[in-house]
Amino acid sequence: MSLTSRVLIGLVAGFVLGLMLAGSASPAVAVLLAIVAPVGTIFINLIRMTVLPLVGSMLIASVGSLASSGALGRAGARAAFIAVVILAITALATVLIATPVFARIQIDPSAALALRGPAAAAAAPAPAAGGAAAAGQWFVDLVSPNVVKAAADGAMLPVIVFSVLFGIALAGVGAERREAVLRVMHGIADAMQRLVSGILELAPIGVFALAVPLASKLGLAAAGAVVAYILLVVVLTIGAAAVLLYPLGIIGGAMSPRAFVAFCAPAQAVAFASRSSLAALPAMIESGERAALPPVIAGFILPLAASVFRIGAAVAMPVGVLFLARLYGTTLTAPQLASVVFTVILSTFAVPGVPGGSIIAMVPVLAAVNLPIDGIGILLAVDTIPDMFRTTANVTGSLTLSAVLRKHL
Repeated sequence: MSLTSRVLIGLVAGFVLGLMLAGSASPAVAVLLAIVAPVGTIFINLIRMTVLPLVGSMLIASVGSLASSGALGRAGARAAFIAVVILAITALATVLIATPVFARIQIDPSAALALRGPAAAAAAPAPAAGGAAAAGQWFVDLVSPNVVKAAADGAMLPVIVFSVLFGIALAGVGAERREAVLRVMHGIADAMQRLVSGILELAPIGVFALAVPLASKLGLAAAGAVVAYILLVVVLTIGAAAVLLYPLGIIGGAMSPRAFVAFCAPAQAVAFASRSSLAALPAMIESGERAALPPVIAGFILPLAASVFRIGAAVAMPVGVLFLARLYGTTLTAPQLASVVFTVILSTFAVPGVPGGSIIAMVPVLAAVNLPIDGIGILLAVDTIPDMFRTTANVTGSLTLSAVLRKHL
């Protein structure tokens, strides 16, 4: 039986058991929940312990390779600029659309507080800072005077900024030493991805342990919210491709609609079936050769884009954050939503190449707005269908980027 099937079984079993226990005041139920809940917490902590080395090493390796490659030249700068603009538009549009949608989902406030735990239920809401002061502090917090302390405190946003700046700085280091550092970073990133893959083998148990208390406290509202999350991710992912990527590829790449569809279709089919952008890379390169892409695009930018350019994650991450915020009864302020967009843009470049990688990479985004990350176990459990569409969008984004660059070198 596949891991996906086992995880879904764990989710359904956890929801069924949790719904059966919902509203019960029996001491035996309290004891059962006290036993199950720590198992879910341990599973989440296993994921959390990999996030810092995974995100940091992947960002440094990706940015360092991009910045240090003399072969890229003008094409590399344009590719980076176009990719960031696409990600920014996608993340911002997703936040603007998903926020009012999730606002319509009814979650009992007392149940949401119970889900966060006794300490959160007893805590008084903190007064909101003034708009200008909050915005100013948000920019100040991007640059920590002590990045090690920021990492120890779980403040991922300054760690991400430091990793990007460190990767850029590597471009000015001598080639021999730069390559040595990049090899170390690639090695750490590969090791962390293997560790994440191993941890995900425990997902059926972890998801079951997370779903039981969730369903017992929120009841059927939790199941309805999960369905809304899946539908919204799929619809917005398709929308991003249809409204942004296809017009950009057709107009910016000077291709007819029929030619661009034929350009993308083979790799899209592989991506949808395999849920892996890298598995679709041979088909992407073959399409690039048929379209007579320049060697710098077909040989470097296209493989690099397949590895780090994740437009699907720019949809899934904001939707996941807003879904969990609604589930936990938290209203995100405008500066927090800005943090979500900013962190998503950078975190998409650190998505590990494993199924559900976008969910794992969501941890820094949640940390940026002080949301509990326990809920990502639920997102992992229902990620099969969203991941198929997300991976297809990732491949479409890489091919769109290559088509635009082909006409603007």
